[in-house]
Amino acid sequence: MAKITVQGTEIVFYKKEQEDYISLTDIAKARDKENPSQIISLWLRTYNTIEYLGLWERLNNPNFKLHIYEGFKNESAKPHFWMSPQKWIAETNAVGMTSKSGRYGGGTYAHSDIAFKFAAWISAEFELYLVTEFKRLKIEEQKVLGWSAKRELAKINYHIHTDAIKQNLIPAELTPQQISIVYANEADVLNVALFGVTAKEWRETNPNLKGNIRDYATINGLICLSNMENLNAIFIGEGLSQQERLIKLNQIAIQQMKILAEVENRKILK
Repeated sequence: MAKITVQGTEIVFYKKEQEDYISLTDIAKARDKENPSQIISLWLRTYNTIEYLGLWERLNNPNFKLHIYEGFKNESAKPHFWMSPQKWIAETNAVGMTSKSGRYGGGTYAHSDIAFKFAAWISAEFELYLVTEFKRLKIEEQKVLGWSAKRELAKINYHIHTDAIKQNLIPAELTPQQISIVYANEADVLNVALFGVTAKEWRETNPNLKGNIRDYATINGLICLSNMENLNAIFIGEGLSQQERLIKLNQIAIQQMKILAEVENRKILK
């Protein structure tokens, strides 16, 4: 579960089947901290709410009990009508709303579409702040995911590359320190072919940056690097010298980066 704070109210949400479900209980506390469940039930008793929930379920839930919903919708126009989240979920087989038990994280949750609708009922100002904060968090999540994806992408052919080095370039009599130098030299073959500098040269040029040269590569650069790891492993197996491999890999890097840039530009133009 993740949390955001909106106008002093802490709101929990979690991901369910790639969809975000936000705590209605927490949102309701912005209106009444002591009785959030009653606030939710007050919202659920209105005709407009039932109609909206029914439409959402019809669009997103093939197992929604439409005939039960129609009965609730008709009843919601009457003064005595009352609805709870548990009753709505159980009787209509709804999936847009869930109920969790437990001291921490318990309460009523709803799909973000529905949660934003509820927040608007609480107040337009609260809804605006909620949507803004939620979007901000999603952007931060994408940054983290993007960074992780880049690092994983760079590792795709890593083991193939290091195994080729081990099998073809490391004599049995080398010490562990000498072996690490061989691996570092081969890593720099890729660095020079793609980035034009060794890892040491990059660190000397960027003393204030944390990490290494590959942490600051673009997605296109890491795609190319992953391909080059595989190709360098093949070239090592074929017995090409380091100088020959460096020249071939540099030519390939130039060609691939050009192609990737053209593909990216075409996407932008579309």
